[in-house]
Amino acid sequence: MAEAVVLLDLWVSPFGQRCRIALAEKGVAYEYKEQDLSNKSPLLLQANPAHKKIPVLIHDGKPVCESLIIVQYIDEVWSDGAPLLPADPYARAQALLGRLH
Repeated sequence: MAEAVVLLDLWVSPFGQRCRIALAEKGVAYEYKEQDLSNKSPLLLQANPAHKKIPVLIHDGKPVCESLIIVQYIDEVWSDGAPLLPADPYARAQALLGRLH
């Protein structure tokens, strides 16, 4: 059975774009659900009740919030193929901060 992957996002969000790129790089099929931030959907409010922000990745019913955490999650769950982040913990931390050289 295929894994259910949903991305709650807004097309203009650079944070969501980061997640969409990671999903594309890993070849993960997902359902995209555009969100209206002035009228937040019940799914968004349920998936991210504390901050009520996008993006949110929902994988098999479990939400993952915050774009950098989502990218790391994607890299770890779909580990086949080229990694998105370095294996070295310090280099990975720097990459997540956007300081790749």
